[in-house]
Amino acid sequence: MILVTQELRLALRANALAADQPGHDPAPVVKLFNPVGAGIWLATELDEDGDTLFGLADLGFGCPELGSFSLSEIISVRLPFGLAIERDLCFAGRFPLSVYAEAARRASHIIEFDEQLKAAAAELARR
Repeated sequence: MILVTQELRLALRANALAADQPGHDPAPVVKLFNPVGAGIWLATELDEDGDTLFGLADLGFGCPELGSFSLSEIISVRLPFGLAIERDLCFAGRFPLSVYAEAARRASHIIEFDEQLKAAAAELARR
C-alpha cells in the first residue's frame, strides 16, 4: 500500500506552505497506524524534503505529541506476520489538529470519537 499518495502529498504540502498564515490549524490529512499494536500518526503537513511530516503522534506510551516524524522511517517499520504500517483509507479529519491534540491530551491517546472531539473543541474555544 502506498502510505501517502500524490493527492495526499499535494494536500500536505499545501498545508505546509500555508503554515505562516495567521490561525493556521489544518485538519489532519492522513492517518497512519500500526495494525497489530500501538502507533498512530495524524499528519497535517509535509516538508519540502518530501519525507518530514508534521502532526500528532501517539506511540502508545500515554503521551501523544505534536511534532515531526519521518515518512521513510514509518515505511521501513516491519511488523509481525509480514505486516507494515498502514493508512486508514476511511479517515477524514473533521476537526483542526489542535482539537485532536487537546482530546489526546485529555485521554492520554489519540481518539476519534465525535463527543470527545467536540468537548475538546469547546474547551479550546473557551480559552
